[in-house]
Amino acid sequence: MKRRSAFGWIELIIGIILIVLGILTFARPSGALAGIVFVYGILAVITGIADIVFYVKIEQRTGFGPAVSLVMGILSVLAGVLLLFNPDAGIWALTILFPIWFIAHCISRLTHLSIIRLTAGAGCYYFTLIVNILGLLLGFAMIFNPLLSFLSVSYIIGCYLILIGIDHFVLAVSKIGM
Repeated sequence: MKRRSAFGWIELIIGIILIVLGILTFARPSGALAGIVFVYGILAVITGIADIVFYVKIEQRTGFGPAVSLVMGILSVLAGVLLLFNPDAGIWALTILFPIWFIAHCISRLTHLSIIRLTAGAGCYYFTLIVNILGLLLGFAMIFNPLLSFLSVSYIIGCYLILIGIDHFVLAVSKIGM
C-alpha cells in the first residue's frame, strides 16, 4: 500500500487555505485589505516554507534542487514577516507586494513544471501552466497600473487566491503527493 507523503498534505492544506481566503476576499472586498493583512502574512510565510520544503525534498531525492524555489520561498517568508509585524504599512504595501509575490510565486511554480509533468501527468501540467501564466499577467498588470491595483486589488487577489488554491489542491490529490 502506498503512503502519502507530507508534501501532499501540505499542498492540500495550502490549497484549502488559499481557496477560503479567496472567497473571503470576494465576500468583503472593502474590508479585505485591512481585515486580513495578518492572515495574508501568515499565508505568505506558510507558502514560503512550502517552497523551501519542496526544494529540500527534491534535493534529497535528486541531489539537486530548483534554486528558484528556495529563493522564492525565502522572499515569501520575508514578505509575510513584513506584513505580520507592520500591518498598517502592509495595507499600502499590498499594492506592490502582492504583484511581486504573484510574479515570484508563479515563476517558482513554472520552474516545477517538468517535475509536475513527470509525476502528476499532462492534465495537471497544463492546469498549473495556465494558472501560473494568468498569475504572471495579473502581477504585471498590477505593477504597471498602480491605481488599478489599488482599486481592484481585493478582487484580483481573491481571483488569484482561488485559482492558485485549486492548483495546490489538484497537486495534492495527484500522483505528486504519493
